[in-house]
Amino acid sequence: MDCYTANWNPLGEEAFYRKFELYTMEWSLKEDLRDCLVAAAPYGGPIALLKNNARKEKSPGVRPLLEIYSASGLLLASIPWKSGQLVQLGWTASEDLLCIQEDGTVLVYNLFCEFKRHFSMGNEVLQNHVLEAKVFHTEYGTGVAILTGAHRFSLTTNIDDLKLRRMPEVPGLQKPPSCWAVLSQDRVTIILLAVGQELYLLDNTSCSVVTPPGMSPSTGAYLQMAVSFNYRCLALFTDTGYIWMGLATLKEKLCEFNSSIRSPPKQMVWCMRPRSRQRAVVVAWDRQLMVVGNSTECIQFVLDEDSYLVPELDGVRILSRTSHEFLHEIPEASQEIFKIASMAPGALLLEAQKEYEKESQKADEYLREIKDQKLLPEAVSQCIEAAGYEHEPDTQKSLLRAASFGKCFIDKFPAESFVHMCQDLRVLNAIRDYQIGIPLTFTQYKRLTIEVLLDRLVLRRLYPLAIRICEYLRLSEIQGVSRILAHWACYKVQQKDKSDEEVAHAINQKLGDTPGISYSEIAARAYDCGRTELAIKLLEYEPRSGEQVPLLLKMKRSKLALSKAIESGDTDLVYTVVLHLKNELNRGTFFMTLQNQPVALSLYRQFCKHQERETLKDLYNQDDNHQELGNFHVHSSYSEKRIEGRVGALQNALDEYYKAKNEFAAKATEDQIKLLRLQRHLQEDFDKPYLDLSLHDTVSNLILDGHHKRAEQLYREFKIPDKRYWWLKISALANRGDWEEMEKFSKSKKSPIGYLPFVEISVKHHNRYEAKKYAPRVTPEQRVKAFVLVGDLDQAADAAIEHKNETEMNFVLSKCTASTDAAVAEKLNRARAQLLKK
Repeated sequence: MDCYTANWNPLGEEAFYRKFELYTMEWSLKEDLRDCLVAAAPYGGPIALLKNNARKEKSPGVRPLLEIYSASGLLLASIPWKSGQLVQLGWTASEDLLCIQEDGTVLVYNLFCEFKRHFSMGNEVLQNHVLEAKVFHTEYGTGVAILTGAHRFSLTTNIDDLKLRRMPEVPGLQKPPSCWAVLSQDRVTIILLAVGQELYLLDNTSCSVVTPPGMSPSTGAYLQMAVSFNYRCLALFTDTGYIWMGLATLKEKLCEFNSSIRSPPKQMVWCMRPRSRQRAVVVAWDRQLMVVGNSTECIQFVLDEDSYLVPELDGVRILSRTSHEFLHEIPEASQEIFKIASMAPGALLLEAQKEYEKESQKADEYLREIKDQKLLPEAVSQCIEAAGYEHEPDTQKSLLRAASFGKCFIDKFPAESFVHMCQDLRVLNAIRDYQIGIPLTFTQYKRLTIEVLLDRLVLRRLYPLAIRICEYLRLSEIQGVSRILAHWACYKVQQKDKSDEEVAHAINQKLGDTPGISYSEIAARAYDCGRTELAIKLLEYEPRSGEQVPLLLKMKRSKLALSKAIESGDTDLVYTVVLHLKNELNRGTFFMTLQNQPVALSLYRQFCKHQERETLKDLYNQDDNHQELGNFHVHSSYSEKRIEGRVGALQNALDEYYKAKNEFAAKATEDQIKLLRLQRHLQEDFDKPYLDLSLHDTVSNLILDGHHKRAEQLYREFKIPDKRYWWLKISALANRGDWEEMEKFSKSKKSPIGYLPFVEISVKHHNRYEAKKYAPRVTPEQRVKAFVLVGDLDQAADAAIEHKNETEMNFVLSKCTASTDAAVAEKLNRARAQLLKK
């Protein structure tokens, strides 16, 4: 244990700090880091270097070189820098590299130095140039803040939703501030800057002078400032060596320290652990590193070479030409277990397990001591927690063995925490490997989440490792393996050294029918890479036509898209393709294309019927479809307002029906033309609206108006059937109340419809007197019904008795009432009795 704590450095009475090596860097840098622009991404992210940037003016023949390394020093990519003068490098939350140029242009590259996009920080920055720049992270995303040559600040809080903000001017500012930082308070991004002994706070609307609480005026001018990883704390360094630490709101002082070093530090960053009460700042000079906090003492390290500090969630990474180290506060669980002479339950359990391996009885003594205090569950939890904070696998195993040993003596100890820690450590050890180079701590891993870690492995194109982690953690296919395979396939289509057939086959062999895989997305990537034929081959594996068709249209493979849409049976999809073809092709080619696709042609006709009537006519003309052309002209005639236009359209329809040899339709159209012309004359003669009435209504209206001769004329000209005409005329006469004309009409000749309708219509119009005139003329089989309708039950009874029809007798009886029709009822009952005897 003494050996284990040898690199522990106390800060005050409660806190210890440890610096250990993550990797021996083998990037073979010839330059000092001070001669390079350096940016390292948080959460064990990659390192970007721009070499020869400072020498550009001295040796114009030597181009600056942009290189990206893993955290272990393995080169991921490099390119000669051919663009403008770079001022700052920085990383986004999604591990894209931001290259901020002097003219305010920001170029975005991926991990492999492949250009993605660029954006500008505005005209003012372009005119005044960039003096300094900072990349920062807030809940809105990754932001960029710029200090221009005019000593003005501009910033954007989210580069993916670019909204530039010009910060207020600092009154009387004639030179660049000695130091400045971006703060995030209450979801508002502000800038804190120092000019001499004055601190200014810039928000959206104003510039205000602020004074940190507990800061003495004699402390001197500000040289350096640092904001914590979570933006909650602020540290200030003055030219007297005084360090002030407090809340970023500048409302509370946490502690102070006098370093007695007056020279400005190269870097100053916070070193804090989440949920820890300890606050510490790491200050770096050329050959000295100092850790200061709420203690009168400090921790000092000698730096053998030029170094660069990378603030992390729970510590600080220290980069140099030969090594990559991590400085952090020892977590409480580790302190409790490994502190010299510790009697904590976790420490005793670790000792018990070691003694048990030696087969010593001391193991039982340690266990009894823990169990007597009823602290065994706490001891197991301490060992599991401490294992997560350890970087060395041997120490992790030792602690986990102790936890496993301890939980054997606990009834119903929940194993989830132990199992999850074993899984998490296995994942962490895999990604910390030198070849992978992602030195995540357990705390960072939990904050980052497994989903983001998998995304980062995919960005590094470490597909096999990502898939093995998914399988090991048993993640759902859609969340894990499917997503990674889709990314792999999108990368595969960019490889130019293999044929389209080979790539498509390899992708299908690997992906198959894996749930959550979208072949259309992979095909879209292939098309973006200029491999259209490969994209078409990949689309063959896409089962959803709705995904195939839009991409085929984008690739200008419209005919293939139409075939796929028709195969899908989705009419909306077919309409989409047809309308796209209509806009893309000339009219003749478009029609010829549809001729070969009957389904599409039929749907397009339906569309034209409602939207483009004239196009429909062209379609029928091209097909020589005279029947449909005739129908089209008939339909069009109803939209004509003038009678001449309507007759003309119907005449065209008539011609088409003759060509189609549809005699019925031709005769009906001819009659309609004749009727329209007659209606126009009637309208002119009687000054009443007759147009657009049917033949039936026209005749009916003529009778109602008393124009019997004109009605007779239409009856003869249009050969209206006798029965229909008689029904029409007696109905109209009854409506008019012209009973005399109706009687005269009934006697004009024998009625083709009989005389029961006369009775029924008279009764319907409440005229029984007239109805009785026609009842005797009704045929014998209908006479009972006629007499009942006119209310003459006596004659109805006689007719029923005469017919010897029991059904008719019962019908008449049902209409009789006891008070008024007793005699009729008696007569019917006698007749019925006699009928039954026979």
